[in-house]
Amino acid sequence: MKTNSNPFIIRESIAKIKGFSRLRQIGSDFWLAASQEKITLTLTREKFRVIFFVMIFSLVIIMARAFYLQAIKGGNYNQIAEGNRIRLSSIKAERGIIYDRYHTPLVANLPNVSLYFIPSDLPSDDQPKRNLSQVLAAIIDKNPDELWQTFSQAKAHSYEPVLIAGNLSHEQAIRLKSIEDNLAGIYTTIEPRRDYLEGGGLSHILGYVGKISPAEFAQSVAQNYEINDTLGKDGVELFYEPILKGKNGVQEIEVDALGKTKKILNRTDPQIGASLVLTIDAELQKKLSQSLAAAIKNSATSQTGVAIALDPQSGEILSIVSLPDFDNNFFSAGIAEDAYQNYLTDQRKPLFNRAIAGTYPPGSTFKPLVALAALEQGIINEQKTFLSTGGLQLDKWFFPDWKYGGHGRVNVISAIANSVNTFFYYIGGGYNDFTGLGVQKITDFARKFYLSKTLGIDLPGEASGFLPSKSWKEETKRESWYIGDTYHLAIGQGDILVTPLQIASYTAFFANGGTLYQPHLLKEIINANGLKSEPNSDASQDYILAKNLASAENIDIIRRALRATITSGSAKALQSLPIAVAGKTGTAQVGAGKESHAWFTGFAPYDSPRIVITILLENGGEGSTVAIPVFKDVIAWYFNEN
Repeated sequence: MKTNSNPFIIRESIAKIKGFSRLRQIGSDFWLAASQEKITLTLTREKFRVIFFVMIFSLVIIMARAFYLQAIKGGNYNQIAEGNRIRLSSIKAERGIIYDRYHTPLVANLPNVSLYFIPSDLPSDDQPKRNLSQVLAAIIDKNPDELWQTFSQAKAHSYEPVLIAGNLSHEQAIRLKSIEDNLAGIYTTIEPRRDYLEGGGLSHILGYVGKISPAEFAQSVAQNYEINDTLGKDGVELFYEPILKGKNGVQEIEVDALGKTKKILNRTDPQIGASLVLTIDAELQKKLSQSLAAAIKNSATSQTGVAIALDPQSGEILSIVSLPDFDNNFFSAGIAEDAYQNYLTDQRKPLFNRAIAGTYPPGSTFKPLVALAALEQGIINEQKTFLSTGGLQLDKWFFPDWKYGGHGRVNVISAIANSVNTFFYYIGGGYNDFTGLGVQKITDFARKFYLSKTLGIDLPGEASGFLPSKSWKEETKRESWYIGDTYHLAIGQGDILVTPLQIASYTAFFANGGTLYQPHLLKEIINANGLKSEPNSDASQDYILAKNLASAENIDIIRRALRATITSGSAKALQSLPIAVAGKTGTAQVGAGKESHAWFTGFAPYDSPRIVITILLENGGEGSTVAIPVFKDVIAWYFNEN
């Protein structure tokens, strides 16, 4: 049998050539150049199905991706493209103005040129950014490396403006404006800057504003703040932030490739915040500050002090002075780090509002409250007397009077007028067969006047003070409470601590005949349309903290004792005033090696009080010699002016 020697002939048998099959009906033809014969590369049905489904699946994936990019993400890409061309630009709102009680403006909003950059508009390469840093640094007096770091750390694709510098000088603003159009991502804008017209004189009342911090921004998103907004940081600016804050406007702008405005498409104007009328008398504030500063300057030992004036018939604060103070304009303009550190390291603590946050032993200014408690408890009356011989001997301990040899026989009026310690040792802790109030009754009565509690003044940072107790001493000092502790408490010494505001508050209680008011600063709110509204519909009622704390008869006894302090007691230097005044001196010991705190608190006129003034000179010495001159000077001026 002859065989064909040509190996490429396809046999008609079931024999296979590797990789091929005779099942040509599903194969593909391949022609051989040598013989022009053809062979067929074939696929099994299984392989064909696999390839078919892979092709179909790939087609579905491609179509789905195309649909996603066009139909779903297309809107986002359009937004991004549109965002490169059309943007929303914020227009900063002005804060409301703050006035004194006579509508004298205490603050103003001044135009302020600020320099910003938009991260997404900056050059993408490092060298152009460095060049930009050099150009700007030369104009605004900043370190170019710091500017470079600011640019580098910003989110590259963000359209959120980032502040470079604020409060630019007129010359800086002109230079920047002349080249601004050629600087990618850089722009200047005019924003309102807070200006405090009285400088530091009202700093502890008004406080200051500053740029919102990241932490504040995170907490304030719900109040519609923006990352570059300004807000109150202290004082009235902080306490009444929701009222003073305006509502930013917005404009829709078209920008070019450098981020420069080509056209304003739409604009919503900002809304100014509401204004406040305070109870403060700006002229009295100035006078009280000057007089207290002079007393501190003339003192050999005092560097700090407090003066508070309020209306005893309403609780309205007329003046709060805490020295040293600070210039709040430094903060609103953007205080330099070294200047801020100087404030922080100053041992006199100028940023600390001593009037409401400082706590001190009250000394003898506490005695009228102790005397009223004893009258209310019935352990004394106006006729009850004790013999003062210079102090009390209790076992091996001696508790002295301030006057050697004592004051003789005294009742409640002469004891307050001359600040007789022995009388208060008796009524506070008792002696021999006389039972005194004891620590619990003294502190319980004091709490009725909001000692160891805040009075609720509309300023941040008010302290509550402290009233000691037997249990407190046992827990903290691991010591028992002794009668000597009660003696010290009864004369305003020992561990008791009060704020100057608390002393002014209970002085006003005696002045008005028995009503304890909440001290407050807000008198009126004026909205952007000029409409006025009082914070309370009936302030004389809504600001009352307590009434009927003591009988009218007993309050009158204390009032007469405070008047006797001037006519025959420790404040006779005030007799020369043209109007009748009443008050109480205080000298609070603060430990060995330190001069005592000097207090005076009083009111005028005696018969129909219009003003309470409380004075404290820290480490000033005797209240009768250091604090009284401040009171006298201011009262004489006040009633001459009014």
